[in-house]
Amino acid sequence: MKKIILTGGGTAGHITPNIALVPGLKQAGFEIYYIGLLGGMEEKLVEKLDVTFYGISGGKMRRYIDIKNVTDLFKISKGFFQAKALIKKLRPDVVFSKGGFVSTPVVWAARSLGVPVVSHESDMTIGLANKLAMPFVKKICYNFPETKASIPENKGVHTGLPIRSELLLGIRARGLSECGFNSSKPVIVAIGGSQGSQFINNLLRTSLDGLLNNFQVCHLCGKGNLDEKFDNREGYRQFEYVNEKLPDIIAMADVVVTRGGATSLFELLALKKPHVIIPYSLKASRGDQIINAASFKKQGFSEVLAEDELDMKTFINTLIEVYNNKNRYIATMEKSDARNGLENVLKVIFEVAGV
Repeated sequence: MKKIILTGGGTAGHITPNIALVPGLKQAGFEIYYIGLLGGMEEKLVEKLDVTFYGISGGKMRRYIDIKNVTDLFKISKGFFQAKALIKKLRPDVVFSKGGFVSTPVVWAARSLGVPVVSHESDMTIGLANKLAMPFVKKICYNFPETKASIPENKGVHTGLPIRSELLLGIRARGLSECGFNSSKPVIVAIGGSQGSQFINNLLRTSLDGLLNNFQVCHLCGKGNLDEKFDNREGYRQFEYVNEKLPDIIAMADVVVTRGGATSLFELLALKKPHVIIPYSLKASRGDQIINAASFKKQGFSEVLAEDELDMKTFINTLIEVYNNKNRYIATMEKSDARNGLENVLKVIFEVAGV
């Protein structure tokens, strides 16, 4: 039986792709272990998967001067030796790193013991954790075609992102029933993330009169962002967050409104869902979502609206335009090799592990 260690943590984007790999790895006969941050969010998520979790010390690596860089250096060093002891004990055939700062000492430890590493970069620009790990990995999987230029030629593999297979099993009729919708009008699904996007929430609600002339609207507004004034509005349904029912909600969508996070974008690509991206502006982020969105637009998958320049009329007209041309977007997404990210990443892991 082959053995694999998965590592990555800190945010959902560094954890959910690892979780997506687990069923395929089990089916291939792998014994799976997970190394993450002790007490991190990955620990609770992984314990549901019948996968053995090991927590190690970890610290953040910053690009700016901060006294915490000194104290966190000791935490990272401790994490390296903890990871090394675990790898010696578990003797894996391969390590898969999804990034996040907890993964870097695991990659270093694996390399020091001669264990091959496959890593994955979600964003177009390579994050600091993956930059520090890059010299020590055998293969780097990546999402965006533009990322290839930043990776040594013999290491990069354009795979796309592993997404949870259950997302592909949604049924439109169940989504319509959950929202109290019918099949007479198309459906917009707006997703602002688990914490919600105040900008998207406000834009959607102020545009609601115009939107409901053409669409039914399902609004995933984030924790604490429900507005009871809209509870009984015909054709509009709001949820703080959905989990088990998300596949059905997405299955009923004709057009999706989303931020520009890589995980969300590649889930929509895999599902072939026409979408409009409203990335976080430079005032609120370092610009990764803007770059991600520009790549998707260039490839013909999406339309992009800049938050700083957006008004209600443009928002409504863009959604109508995307819906009217939805078959064009779907056909373009069908041609993308990155749409099969789960299958592509598993293939790289199997090759490196010698399966």
